[in-house]
Amino acid sequence: MTATDDLIERILRDYDTITVVGASVDPAKAAHDVPAYMQHRGWRIIPVNPHADEILGEPVYRTLADVPEQVGLVDVFRPAEFTPDIARQAVAAGATALWLQLGIRSAEAREIAESAGLLYVEDRCLIIEQRRTQISRRSA
Repeated sequence: MTATDDLIERILRDYDTITVVGASVDPAKAAHDVPAYMQHRGWRIIPVNPHADEILGEPVYRTLADVPEQVGLVDVFRPAEFTPDIARQAVAAGATALWLQLGIRSAEAREIAESAGLLYVEDRCLIIEQRRTQISRRSA
């Protein structure tokens, strides 16, 4: 089952903060470029990466459990084999949506997320979906 356009539009409209697991300091990587693009379009970015202190001008948290506020949308830039554990962490952190970036799929992560009531998208890119829907948090 693939994410519906309605689900993607709901996520883009309803969430103003994106917690990015696997956010990168390297501007050449999608894990930096995608959050930077979404930040430029008005979304607040909370980076999660155990090896960085600041990304996109934001403080970086080592794990989802370290984020000191309510987590809503979790966007994942990690290989598929890590996503079931990330899904469990997202559930434990109280997240309400889990988005696996383009090229990342996991039946186990889907089962964990959907069983806990999270909205779930996999194998989709936030930039592609934002451009397609033209949904922004502010004028670009």
